[in-house]
Amino acid sequence: MGQGRRLADVDALRAFAFLGILAVNVWAFADPYYATASGNPAFDDPFDHAVRFGVAALFETKFYLLFSFLFGYSFTLQMASAERDGVSFVGRMLRRVLGLAVLGAVHGVALYSGEILVVYAGLALVLLVSRHMTPRRAVVLGSALLAAVAILWVGLGVLQLAAGYAAAPPGAGGGEALAKATAFGGDAGETFAFTAGHRTEVLAAIVLLQGPSALAMFFFGFAAGRHELFARVLPRAAVRWSLGLGLTLGLAGGIFYAWTVVRAPGGGLETLAFGVGQLTAPFLTAAYVVGCLALFRRSPRVRDSIAPAGRMALTGYVGQSVVLALVFTGYGLGLVDQVAPVAVLGLVAVVFAAQLVVSRWWLGRHAYGPLEWVLRWVTNGRRPRWRAPR
Repeated sequence: MGQGRRLADVDALRAFAFLGILAVNVWAFADPYYATASGNPAFDDPFDHAVRFGVAALFETKFYLLFSFLFGYSFTLQMASAERDGVSFVGRMLRRVLGLAVLGAVHGVALYSGEILVVYAGLALVLLVSRHMTPRRAVVLGSALLAAVAILWVGLGVLQLAAGYAAAPPGAGGGEALAKATAFGGDAGETFAFTAGHRTEVLAAIVLLQGPSALAMFFFGFAAGRHELFARVLPRAAVRWSLGLGLTLGLAGGIFYAWTVVRAPGGGLETLAFGVGQLTAPFLTAAYVVGCLALFRRSPRVRDSIAPAGRMALTGYVGQSVVLALVFTGYGLGLVDQVAPVAVLGLVAVVFAAQLVVSRWWLGRHAYGPLEWVLRWVTNGRRPRWRAPR
C-alpha cells in the first residue's frame, strides 16, 4: 500500500472518530442533565431513554479511544516526517504540543469546558519521552494501564455498593443542571461565565476519567504505527478476533454501562460499569477500526468521501463546538433543554454531513484546514502554503 492510501485510511478513520465524538459532545450542549447524577425529567419517556441508551452503549467511552489511538499512530508518522526532513523531532513536537495546549485552553474556556486537547498535549509529552520504546513494550504498558485503572474503578464501585449507594438519590444533580440551563438559556456573557467558571473542575474530571485510557490508546497507536499497521492487509484471523471480541465482549460492556447510565446513574453501579468499560470499550473500538478498514478496502469511494473531514479534524472539532454553541447556548439560539433526544441525533447527522461538504470544498482550494495551517506553522516554524497545489 502506498503512502497516500495509508494516510487516506488514517484520515477516514479520523473522520469516523470525529462523528462519534460529535454524537457524544452534543449532549453537553443540549442537555443540562448530561453527566450529572440524574436523568432529564423533561425527556423521560421510553423512546428518550432508548436514544440515551444507544448513545451510551455505542458511542460514549469508545470514540475518544479511537481518536487517541490515531493520535499515537500519527505520532509515528510525524517521527518519520522529521527524519525525512532532517530536523529535530523533539523540537518540532514540543512546538506542536504547545500549539495544541494553547488552542485547547482557548476552546475550553470560551466554548466547551469538556474539550480534551489540553489533556492530549500533556499526554503527548509522555509519549515523546517514551518514543524509543519497542512496540511490544508499548502494548504491555497500554494493557497494564487499562487493567490497573479498571481494577481501581471496579473496586470503587464495589465499595459504593457495599455502602448502599447503588444509584444517586432522585433529584441529585438537579441544582447543577438548573444552573447550566439558566446560563445557556441566557445571554453570551452568562454562557461564557459558566463555561469558563467550570473549566478547571471539568478538566480535572477528564484527566481522571479519560486520561489513563487515552494514554493507553496512545501507546497502542504508537505500536501500530511502528508496525505500519495500515500499510498492510490485516490477517483474516486478526479481523475475526477483533470483530468477535468487539461485538461480544465490547458490546456487552457497552450495554452494561448504558443500562447503568439510564437506570442507575451517579452511584456504585455506574462506577462499576465504568470500570468494566475500561477493559471492554477498547475491544469495541478495535471492531470499529477493523470494520471501517474492511469497508474502505471494499469501497474506496466511501473512504475518499469522508477523508477530507479527517484531514481537517482539528478545525472540525472546534467548528462543531461553535455550531453547537450557536444552537444551544446564549451565544446563539439558547435551545438548551428544548430539543428532544432524537432531534439532537438528527442535528448530529446534519452537522456532520455539512462538515463533509465544507471540508471537501475547502481542501479543493486550500492546502490545509485553517487551524491545521496555524498548527503546522507553529510545529515546523515556517509558514506553510495556503492554497492547494494545482
